[in-house]
Amino acid sequence: MANVDLAQVGKNALKSETGETVELQSLWQDQAVVLFFLRRFGCQICRWIASEISKLEPDLRAGGVALVGIGPEELGLKEFKEGGFFKGRKQYLYTAISVVPAAMGKKVRDISAKAKSDGIQGNFSGDLLQSGGMLIVDKGGEKVLLHFIQDSPGDYLPLEDISTALGISASVKAGQKPVCNEDVCTR
Repeated sequence: MANVDLAQVGKNALKSETGETVELQSLWQDQAVVLFFLRRFGCQICRWIASEISKLEPDLRAGGVALVGIGPEELGLKEFKEGGFFKGRKQYLYTAISVVPAAMGKKVRDISAKAKSDGIQGNFSGDLLQSGGMLIVDKGGEKVLLHFIQDSPGDYLPLEDISTALGISASVKAGQKPVCNEDVCTR
């Protein structure tokens, strides 16, 4: 796990859906938090991952953990909210976290096919090179419990890894990943 300087990272400003500006560190002051960094709100894969992570929201809430989604731009936020893909507190960030070229490899095509089979659509508006990831911070910001950065847009953490990092039990079942061969992806 890479070393994350929470004091430095925590100073980044977020703008909430209502226009309020808050420091990132305010999100972990009173409770542990799962920060889900989306590549783009319009990204089909991000929407599927958001819907998967949202399955944990009742268990997270019961364990005193906040679930927060953060995107790099406002573009696509309205459509994202209307689609109901994410059940946590939604916030968005205006500056890029990291910009890494994203390849359309097999992993990305597999997750995209799974999202499409689940009825989740997306678009290609916004910064296509933005990487997503996750940061899980304990209450008060004393410790990073989990740090994950996508190497590819199709990378995501299994729900079990998230609940294990937090030390909570989850009562949800992860969505079935696509099974693919050279010709076709199936459920």
